[in-house]
Order: sequence, then C-alpha cells, then structure tokens
Amino acid sequence: MIAVTAPLQYWSNGEGGSHFLTIAEDASLEIRAHAFLNPRGFRSVKVECTIGEIVWRTSVFPQKSGGYFLPMKIDVCRRAGISAGDRVTVTLDLL
Repeated sequence: MIAVTAPLQYWSNGEGGSHFLTIAEDASLEIRAHAFLNPRGFRSVKVECTIGEIVWRTSVFPQKSGGYFLPMKIDVCRRAGISAGDRVTVTLDLL
C-alpha cells in the first residue's frame, strides 16, 4: 500500500477537464517496479484507491518528470467533498 498526499489539480483543454493528483518521483519507485514486472499500455499500473470510505479502481500513468499522475473521477471528488487546490491523501493498492 502506498499513501500519497498532494494537492488536487485541475486540467482543462477548453473542451473539458479533469482532476488529478501528481505522485512524486520519490514516491513512485514501487509503482515503477510493478510496471516493469507487469507491463501494460502506456506503462500504466492498475490501482485501487481509497480516500476515507470511498474506494474506486483506476490506473496511474507515468509522467516525463519521473513521477505518476492519478486521474480523479468527478464522482469521487464530489463524494469526498474535495476540489482543486485541496491537499488530499489517497492510499493506493497496486493490482
């Protein structure tokens, strides 16, 4: 299990947007090793995420900077009562 605390960020291309967390490079070593042993498209890794009582599954994706980014479903943000700029703690279980 990996615990990540980071600010929730919002990205928009003018046609739509999404929320995400950035997982710093130093917190990504276990994810990177898992990706190497379980190769998938885009070097992504399936994860089960938890914020409080809210649990969902998604994937994390590598960034050129060396870390990963975790897309956050709008439904998860609403149920957790979080919005862009909030510091959020998420636990990740690698699948």
